[in-house]
Amino acid sequence: MPSPVELNLADPSAVGDVMDRVLARVGGHGTEFALIIPDEVVRVFLLQFEAFPKAPAEAVPLLRFRLRKSVPFETEEAIVSYSLQPAGPPSSPIASVHVLAAIARQKIIRQYEELLEARHRRVGIVLSSTLATLPLVDDTRPALLARLAGGTLTTAIVRAGALAVYRCTALHLSGDAISPQDLLDEIYPSIAYFQDTWSEPVGEVRLAGFDSGAEEFRAQLESELHCKVMPVIASAALEGHLAGEERVQVDRFMEAAVGWLIQGKR
Repeated sequence: MPSPVELNLADPSAVGDVMDRVLARVGGHGTEFALIIPDEVVRVFLLQFEAFPKAPAEAVPLLRFRLRKSVPFETEEAIVSYSLQPAGPPSSPIASVHVLAAIARQKIIRQYEELLEARHRRVGIVLSSTLATLPLVDDTRPALLARLAGGTLTTAIVRAGALAVYRCTALHLSGDAISPQDLLDEIYPSIAYFQDTWSEPVGEVRLAGFDSGAEEFRAQLESELHCKVMPVIASAALEGHLAGEERVQVDRFMEAAVGWLIQGKR
């Protein structure tokens, strides 16, 4: 039950049973695991500062203070991660520092981590599923990723090595009930914001999580947005990085794991 506020695992023992079966197949003793968690758990922000500390010991408290009114939990009890981004849009001050920040409640992250720790596996990195998927998106020109997971739609626009827009929305609809117009209504604000802020259009759209309905969405979105729309499996970013079976997994709702795999290979 993904939530940024409440514990996510309603029945940890049942989840643990499934994890035992998976770990029996993949092994991994003595190695670090990447823990990919639902987007709803992690709040992602694109921030701008006139100056930003180089030392994490100074940067993290600054981010906690900056985000204290933007999240539904106390930032002092949260885990904060960040990275510096390339220069921002043309309208931003030349000397400004652009920061990608992610924040989540520590007790929720610990609930996921403890599943692996109880099975004598080490967690090396924790990240949200759409951030893990981004390596599958070619950003040589502005590209939008629309990723559906359950009833949550996450929209991200990447450009020249930077995340320019990020939006996570609970649709309160199942995947089968979402129409192309519903999708267009959700992603259009992100596209309009990007075009206004960066003064350039989105060059292509990639879809993930739409399964057999991807073709219906693709045709209508291309007509409305006037750019190429394709499943993320068709991204040029996959070329030369994945074997045939690995590539097939992208179309089996495993795009986040495959995205992290590609990031590791790079």
